[in-house]
Amino acid sequence: MNPTSPFSLCVMAIVALTLLGLPIGHAMIGGSVLYLLMTGLDVATAAEQLSNGMYSSFVLLAIPLFILAAEFMTIGSITERLLSFCNAFVGRFRGGLAHVNVVQSIIFAGMSGSALADAASSGKLMQKMMTQDGKYTASFAAALTAVSSVIGPIIPPSIPMVIYALVSDTSIGYLFLGGVIPGLLIGAVQSGLIVYTARKRNFPVEAKVPLRELPRVTWEAFPALMMPVILLGLLYSGVTTPTEAAAAAAFYALLVSVFLYRSIGWGDIYRSLVTSSRITISIGMLIAGALVFNYVITVENIPKTLSAALKAYELSPWLFLLAANILLLILGCFLEGTTILLVIVPVLLPTAHALGIDPVHFGVVCVVNIMIGLVTPPYGLLLFMMVKIAAVPLKDLVLEVLPFLWVMIGALALMTFIPEIVLFLPRLMGYKG
Repeated sequence: MNPTSPFSLCVMAIVALTLLGLPIGHAMIGGSVLYLLMTGLDVATAAEQLSNGMYSSFVLLAIPLFILAAEFMTIGSITERLLSFCNAFVGRFRGGLAHVNVVQSIIFAGMSGSALADAASSGKLMQKMMTQDGKYTASFAAALTAVSSVIGPIIPPSIPMVIYALVSDTSIGYLFLGGVIPGLLIGAVQSGLIVYTARKRNFPVEAKVPLRELPRVTWEAFPALMMPVILLGLLYSGVTTPTEAAAAAAFYALLVSVFLYRSIGWGDIYRSLVTSSRITISIGMLIAGALVFNYVITVENIPKTLSAALKAYELSPWLFLLAANILLLILGCFLEGTTILLVIVPVLLPTAHALGIDPVHFGVVCVVNIMIGLVTPPYGLLLFMMVKIAAVPLKDLVLEVLPFLWVMIGALALMTFIPEIVLFLPRLMGYKG
C-alpha cells in the first residue's frame, strides 16, 4: 500500500485522531471526509451514507431497546433474586459461588445483550459475596465475573449479533438461535475449569439451601426467569419483529421492577433512560462512523481485492475460518468489538460467502471471537471494568483470566470446526442454510 495514497492517509488520520483522544466513530468520519476531499469525491457523500445507513435500518432500533431492558433489570432487585435462585441450586457444590457466577451470567444473558451490562449489574454484588470472609481471592472473583460476562452477548438477545445482521443482511432470529448452544458451551467449559480449580485450591462449599426453600426462591425469581422465555417466544412465533420483541422486553422489565418487585421509582426510571440514551448515542456514533468508512473501503474495492487474493492461495473453508479466528483474536487484543464488527468483518464476508461458509455460522463465530477479546489483554474492556469494581491490580486479574481464555478458545475451536454446534437449533426451526 502506497503510504501517500488517499486511503493510507485516511487510515493514518483515523489512527492519529484516535490517539489524540477523539472517539473512534468521530475519527472514522474525519478520516473518511479527508479521503473524499483528496479523491475529488463529493464530501456530502459522507452525510448521505450516514443518514441512509442510520435511518433506513429498522433493526438498529433493537439496540437502544435491549440496552433499556438491561437497565431496568439492573436497577431493580432482579439481580439479587436471580443470584439467590442460582445459589439454591449450584451453591452446594465445592466452589459453589464460582458456579453461581457462571449460571447467573447464563440466565442474565437472556435478558440483556451486552457483556458490560451483565458485568456491571452483578459485578459488585458477586465480588462482595465471593470475597467476604476470605472465601475467594479478589483477583479470582473479578476474573470470573469478567469471563462469565462474555456469555451475555452470545446467548440471545445479543447487541453484537444485531450489528452483524446489519452488515451481513442475515436473519437476526436465526443468529440468536445459533448463539444458544455456543453460549452454553462457553459456560460449560468455564464450569469445568472451576471444578478443577476448586479441588486444586480447596474452595469452600456453601451451606445447602433446604429443599423446602426451593419453591419459594424459584417463585420469587420466576418473573425474571420468564423474561427470556417471553422474548424468544415473541421472536420465534412470528408475533413480533426483533425490534418489537426488544420493546416488549424493555416494557416487561419495567413492569416487573415497578409493579411486582416494587424496587424502583420515577427517579430510577429517569436515570435508566438517561444512561440508556448515553450508551445508545456512543454506539450510534460508532455505527455512523463505520458506515462512512465502509463506503471508503467499498470505493477502494478492498473486499473484492482481498477475496481475489485469498482465492489465489486456494484456501479451503476450514483454513479461512482458522485464519479469520486468528485475525479476530489478535485484533480483539487492541480494538473495541463493535469496531471490528463494523469495519473488519464486512471485509471478510465476501470471501466467506465465496467459500460457501454459512453466514449464521460465520456470524456466531465472529461474535464469540469478539467477546473473548473483551477479556484479552492489553485492551480488554471487561478487564478495565473489573479493575475498577474490584480494586485489584490488572496484572493479578490477567493471571487469573488466562486459564479461562485457553478453555474458551478451545470451545471456539469446537464451534468453528463443528458447524452443527451453531446450526443445530436454527435448522430445527426451519433454517435452510
